[in-house]
Formats: sequence, C-alpha cells, structure tokens
Amino acid sequence: MDRIKFSEQLKKYRTPYEEESSFIADFIKLTTDPLAYDRERLAGHFTASAWIVNRKRTHTLLTLHRKLGRWLQLGGHADGNEDLLEVAMKEAQEESGLESLEFVDETIFDLDKHIIPERPHVPEHFHYDVRYILEADLTEDLIKSNESISLAWVAFDSVQDVIGYNPSILRMLEKTSKSEILL
Repeated sequence: MDRIKFSEQLKKYRTPYEEESSFIADFIKLTTDPLAYDRERLAGHFTASAWIVNRKRTHTLLTLHRKLGRWLQLGGHADGNEDLLEVAMKEAQEESGLESLEFVDETIFDLDKHIIPERPHVPEHFHYDVRYILEADLTEDLIKSNESISLAWVAFDSVQDVIGYNPSILRMLEKTSKSEILL
C-alpha cells in the first residue's frame, strides 16, 4: 500500500472511540512528511502493529516487550517502508515465529498515538501506530525474538489482569469482542 492509498484509508477511517478519533487528523497530516516512515524523524513517526487473535476469537498473542517492560501487541518501526500492512506482518512473523499468520482484514483496525520515553541516544518521541488484525493457529509453536522477554497467548477474559490498565489494548480487545465481521 502506498502513501496515497494509506492517506485515503485514513480519511475514510471512522471509530466510535473518542480518543482514537482525535488522532486521525494527526495521522493524515503526518502522511505528507517525507520522513514519516523513518525512526530518524525525532518528533514522531509511523509504526505498525499486529493485533493477533486465534481463529475462535478467545485469545490474543502478547509480548512482554524487552525495552518497555510491558505486555503489548507485536509490532515495530516502518524503517522507511511505506507499506504498513507489510510492516505489521513482518514484525508479527519476526517477533513470534508464527507461519500461520493471516490478515483478517487489510483495512486499519485501530490507531494509537503514544509517547515513547527517552532512552540513551533516543529522545522522547511519538509513535503513530497503525494496527491491523491478524489471526493465527493457537497451537503453533512460538519462537520469541530478542525484542521480547516472553510471548503468551492470553485469554480475552484475562487480558486486563495481564496488562493492567492500557486503554489502547483494551480498546482493541473490545473491538474484537464486538465485531461480527471478524468471525
């Protein structure tokens, strides 16, 4: 997907979630920046994530992120790749080792703009995270990458117990639980 098609998707994207809705204009504006897909854009840049669920929609795959020390969905930097669908799939495969991954839908599933804390040699900055929903076989062996402390399939009814309060993950969970199109 090129920058123009992505911008058009963003312009058509609608969500009933107020916080997510407030991000859309920022995402559209960022698509016009030549460095939007590069982590060198220190004010913020696009990232892509995979909200991975099993086929029966009872579990999601989460990673205990090594740098942030929190349970999150899989994903990462675009590193210049303007095809965020491709980035989401690549990150999901690299971080999980799963071969059964498939997109449920190739449209935007969720948007989140969040702050990344300062680290040595990297100032505090925003991630403009575009999330896609993928499904995978719950029984397939997981192979964690060096970016993860751990990987786990978490039952939907246990997600909040595992992650604590993270509104963007809880929003994706709620979307998954409510959506008929995803079954």
